Amino acid sequence: MIRAAIVGGTGYTGVELVRLLLRHPDVELALITSRAEEGRRIDTLFPNLVGFTDLTFTAPRTEELAGMDVVFFATPHNVAMAQVPALLDLGVRVIDLSADFRIRDVAVWEAWYGEPHACPDQIARAVYGLPERHRAKLRDAQLVACPGCYPTAVQLGFSPLLAAGLVDPGSLIANAASGVSGAGRQAKVDNLLSEVADSMKAYGVAGHRHLPEIEQGLQDVAGEPVSLTFVPHLAPMIRGIHATLYGCLNENGLAADLQAVFEDYFANEPFVDVLPAGSFPQTRSVRGSNRCQIAVTVPQGRGTVVVTVAEDNLVKGAAGQAVQCMNLVFGLDETLGLDAPGLLP
Repeated sequence: MIRAAIVGGTGYTGVELVRLLLRHPDVELALITSRAEEGRRIDTLFPNLVGFTDLTFTAPRTEELAGMDVVFFATPHNVAMAQVPALLDLGVRVIDLSADFRIRDVAVWEAWYGEPHACPDQIARAVYGLPERHRAKLRDAQLVACPGCYPTAVQLGFSPLLAAGLVDPGSLIANAASGVSGAGRQAKVDNLLSEVADSMKAYGVAGHRHLPEIEQGLQDVAGEPVSLTFVPHLAPMIRGIHATLYGCLNENGLAADLQAVFEDYFANEPFVDVLPAGSFPQTRSVRGSNRCQIAVTVPQGRGTVVVTVAEDNLVKGAAGQAVQCMNLVFGLDETLGLDAPGLLP
């Protein structure tokens, strides 16, 4: 059995990790930490876990985490980077769901996150945790940097087009909407029901922290510089990501069978579903699952390709993807513990 710990288990991503790991046949969830909730049973904070675990929150202590096979960090940025080096030195495998190790250029990370990076020498060790792109590198990785929810949706949606050289890489646009759970569990006025219900808004329009992460990944696929206009939105729903992506087709793109391009690209991906032509993904269809649904079309045949993508921001966009990476790291079946369908309605 893989002994696992979660650092930062009081947020929505943390409890989603708990839910998934408790039903994983090869994992023993042995430790969950929270300084604020130290000594409290987790099922008193999250009653959905009553009868499934008797774990109690503890403070994060390196000596206890050192006894784990894998440690998940479900923490805000700048937390993992202060603790990860010691764990790596002790041989512990780390899967970080924050942004601390996603961006390879330290100067870019520091510019977007507004502080010095605590362990820039460790960034090169991190494997970017998007299995559809880095499956081979994830096997036996010691440090995994899991993508954010927006970067997962946008990269998966654009990758088939960029890999085949079918679109202008300098004119990509992504409009993406997230459920309120993507903002975290902290008490904020902007997240109150009366503030978000019956309303939708754009945010981070002048620049969002996920932009450099997305462009980095897309450039790796394209093999050349990529320019993306990325506009996130807050949607009046609890969970889910819906991304609408636009690109200008070149001559090869105009001549290509894009449906076949997408189906071939994702043919062997267990968690990516390319929908039939004329069908479009909905967030409700992937709610609670690790699946990502994608559709591609060229409206009116005018040369602009439109890709729509739906995923659960807490599962494929966070905790589920982290478990998928863990399965690969430990040589398990990639789908283990993640094969449940979405919740409907």
